[in-house]
Amino acid sequence: MTETSEDTALHADFLEWLRCFREYVLFQASSGATGLPRDPAAQVVAASNVPALTEPPASFKPPAPEPIIAGVPSLPDLVPQRLAVAASVAPVPLAPEEISARLAVLQQRVAGCTQCRLHETRTQTVFARGTRKSGICFVGEGPGADEDEQGLPFVGKAGQLLDRMIAAMGLARDDVYVCNIVKCRPPENRKPQPDEAQACRPYLQEQLDLLKPDVIVALGATAVEGLLGISEGITRMRGKWKLFQGQTAVMPTFHPAYLLRNPSAKHAVWDDMCEVLRHLGLPVPGKTK
Repeated sequence: MTETSEDTALHADFLEWLRCFREYVLFQASSGATGLPRDPAAQVVAASNVPALTEPPASFKPPAPEPIIAGVPSLPDLVPQRLAVAASVAPVPLAPEEISARLAVLQQRVAGCTQCRLHETRTQTVFARGTRKSGICFVGEGPGADEDEQGLPFVGKAGQLLDRMIAAMGLARDDVYVCNIVKCRPPENRKPQPDEAQACRPYLQEQLDLLKPDVIVALGATAVEGLLGISEGITRMRGKWKLFQGQTAVMPTFHPAYLLRNPSAKHAVWDDMCEVLRHLGLPVPGKTK
């Protein structure tokens, strides 16, 4: 079949449309738009999955350009302009009331979760406590017996010690947000299994996406592993800044339950909390007993 001038023009228009669409997809991937990965590593993957445009055959000759109406830019000229404008528009942050409302909806979803075996033995789910007023989010391992009974994280002896740590930092108890890697108590307070932590991961991810904390304090090795996928041992990692998804500062430190068994480690944890305050530009109180 002989290719007509009309077919040639359609071919050229289609290639131009593909080029514009490819630029749009790359922009969406690099800006972290909804439905596309937001972390740098995933962006590279997303960009690499966009197929290269197929070059026209050697025999193809594009038609002569049509006359341009004075003052009206062509489609290829408009696309980069629109992309530049879109890239300059920052996402509108959610109002505190909207964040609270979305967290409440998420908490209801968690309350009915049956994604792993932990729901079989729980009294109730344990979602979170506090606010993001200070910009700090403490993440622990999982609920214990007291937490399972009351439905709030860190309310037992370890939680009382955490509250004293928060007070020593010059912060009110509810100025920080406190949650756990898993939302149901593991039997006999054992460490959550990998599949259990993985089942709860979307809930924790959504919490952090809504809160956007300035600093995450990872309490213990399980919290570090659940957040970052690192299992080097908390003694080696504590006090060394890490990054959650390449953007949020994470301070690994000992779990308060460990401090109850090893009081001498309190000094190390206090040093870590002082580093958190310095990172946030907050005053560092004198050492307390």
